[in-house]
Amino acid sequence: MVQEDSLRKIIVVCGPTGSGKTATAINIAEKFGGEIISADSVAIYKGLDIGSAKPTEEQLARVKHYMIDVVSPFDEFSVKKNKKSALIAVEEIFSKGKIPIICGGTGFYINSVLYKMSYGNHSASPEIRKKYDEILKNKGKDYLFDLLKKVDEESAAKLHPNDVMRVVRAIEIYETTGVKKSDVKDELRPRFDFVAITPTFDREVLYSRINTRVDEMFKNGLKEEVEGLIKKGVNGEMQSMQGIGYKETLRAILNGEEMPVEEIKTNSRRYAKRQITFFKKMQNLHLLNAESPAYEEDVVNAVEEFLSERN
Repeated sequence: MVQEDSLRKIIVVCGPTGSGKTATAINIAEKFGGEIISADSVAIYKGLDIGSAKPTEEQLARVKHYMIDVVSPFDEFSVKKNKKSALIAVEEIFSKGKIPIICGGTGFYINSVLYKMSYGNHSASPEIRKKYDEILKNKGKDYLFDLLKKVDEESAAKLHPNDVMRVVRAIEIYETTGVKKSDVKDELRPRFDFVAITPTFDREVLYSRINTRVDEMFKNGLKEEVEGLIKKGVNGEMQSMQGIGYKETLRAILNGEEMPVEEIKTNSRRYAKRQITFFKKMQNLHLLNAESPAYEEDVVNAVEEFLSERN
């Protein structure tokens, strides 16, 4: 039975890389009758398994997952495309009388499902900024301005090529969301009632978990996985290869360098710090100490309280 509008509730498990989100989401799904929608900008790609830390076959067998292995590594994928596919998954889960559980660390993916929204006030993407800084340095501000005109003529008409910061910002909004800056109205309107749960760790403990996770990725064959993708024709210009772990490993392989293990650890820790900042601003958020012996009980209590509430 499809849930009535007033009862359309979604559970979100979000937070930094290495914080145990997948295990938490699976436990919630099993206890409360849910199915999981991944919100990970790398796990969507087929063949990018080790570096994205996708759920294991055993985990996938326990609970149905959506939005994993849905895109070829040769294809582009935007927040707009994610929203469309994820919302279809939400409705499918509701139609089964189950609870959609969004699990992941890509904040824009999560928000695109939770809200009817624009993205004019969304956080900056350091990776995209770096890319366009390189374009500016190598090809100049007029080339950069032409890129904006191709995707958002209205915004370009209001800017000057010398206003590089705002030009890049407008391009960034379009690239990360699929929405033109000129169409942005800067409002958040929730589609569903939701609760968000973030597992938390002492910062040094989290960083240690991330370091261990990177070591395990190489032990499990990250280098070989990237070598296989290169043989299939994947290259460093493709969106699928922009994820942390993949871009550094691909570069090292192509240049005959040692595996950049420490660089990936550093980049992963920095990314986790940005994720923490992003998710702390999320509405209806429960920050739960994952190091506490009572963590699983705290998660269950938070979910039970949420599900017992009527809108």
